[in-house]
This record gives sequence, structure tokens and C-alpha cells, in this order.
Amino acid sequence: MPALAHRSIDRVPQDAPMRMTRQAPLWPVPAAIALVLAGAAHLALALAIHAGDVPACVPYLDGCTSISRAARHGLANHLFRLLVLPCAVLLGVHWWLSARWLRARDASPGALGALGTVSAIALGVYAAFLGTDGEIYRYLRRYGVIVFFGASYVAQLVFLAAAVRVHALDRRFRSRMQLLCLAMLAIGVVHVAAMGLFGGTAFQDRLENALEWQIGLLLVLWFVQHAQVWRRDGYALATEIARPDRRS
Repeated sequence: MPALAHRSIDRVPQDAPMRMTRQAPLWPVPAAIALVLAGAAHLALALAIHAGDVPACVPYLDGCTSISRAARHGLANHLFRLLVLPCAVLLGVHWWLSARWLRARDASPGALGALGTVSAIALGVYAAFLGTDGEIYRYLRRYGVIVFFGASYVAQLVFLAAAVRVHALDRRFRSRMQLLCLAMLAIGVVHVAAMGLFGGTAFQDRLENALEWQIGLLLVLWFVQHAQVWRRDGYALATEIARPDRRS
């Protein structure tokens, strides 16, 4: 039966040759989420620039386009949805595995599973309706991406709080992940302030686009750090396989 394992897993004893244990490391799960989200956004941007749908620019700095606008038309839209929809499923799996990882260290995951499910569904809804017409679809896209970012951020905070309480994180990874969360919070505060000061202006629109790209990058970097945590920890899916006894 499949089971979640760590480096501390007991070895198969010498006197029990009928069983063989194989392990599949789980750190590629958060690593794949980071790679797919970053790759989908930047490939869509490159295709949109090539097609003339958005101007050539560095959106992190000048906010010439949002992620949604870059991935809204043509090949960029098809590629983005093809990559992000499966990634939404992987995201839900990741947070479920994260809750299991915390429980294995006697830490309560709290609402981590529910937050992960909400985040995954919101990302799927956003990707599914990106590029479609109609007021209801525009509503689903807008609030899908807002809920995705919000639920993902809160899930990251819940994970960190639980892991820190039981000293489950190396100091380096803990500091980096906390710093990334603080940076995302700072960007959120800047966004709220900009809405109040420059709401409805072209400057506010460009600033909001730039902040969206920046917070997306920080979110991806957090998953990169999470992958390194699990790689160092040896978190793996262990499968015990029966094999014939050649001695009989």
C-alpha cells in the first residue's frame, strides 16, 4: 500500500525478502507548480508580444499589461490554459500533502486542507474562463484570480505557523519563506494605498499590473523554497511491493 515516508523510514529487514520498498520523492510537486505557473505566464507574455496583442515591455517594472491580458488571446491563451488547468489539480494535491507532512511532525494543519482546495478551485476557474466573453465570465475570472492569490497566501501563512511551532523548518528556509510572505504583504498594502490615492487613473492601472506580476513571482519563489524543504527532509511516497521468494 502507498504511504508517505521520510528519511527515517525503517529499512526492510534482511529476514523479510518477500517485500521491497520503493520511494518517490515529493519535492518535485511544489517545484512543478512553481515551474508551470512561471512558465505559463512568461510564455503567454512572449507569444502575446510576438502577436502584437500587448506592447514589448518588462511588466514587473512598467506594468504595461496584466497576466490575464497577456494570456487572453490566440495561442497564448490556449497554451496558458493547457498548462495552468492541470497545475490547479497539482496545487490541491500539494496542500493535501503539506497537511500530511505537518501531521507527521505532530503539528496541526488547521484549515490548510480547506484553503488549499479553495486555492486550487479558484485557479482552475480563472484559467477555464480566461479569454471568454460575457459579464458572468469576467466576474469569474476576476474573483477567481483574487481568491487564488488570497487563499494561497493564507495557506502559506498557516503552513509556516504550524511548522515553526514544532521547529520543523531549517532556519534558512524559515527565514526565506517568512521574508517572501512579508514582501507579498507589503505589495498588498501598496496596492490598497494606490487604490485610494490613484484609483481610476492610468497610473493606478499600470501600478496594479506591475504589482500583480511581482506578487506572482514571490508566490512562485515560495513554492521553490517549499520544494527545497521537502528535498532536504526526504519526504516521499513509499510503496511496498511483494516479490516472489526465490528460496522456495
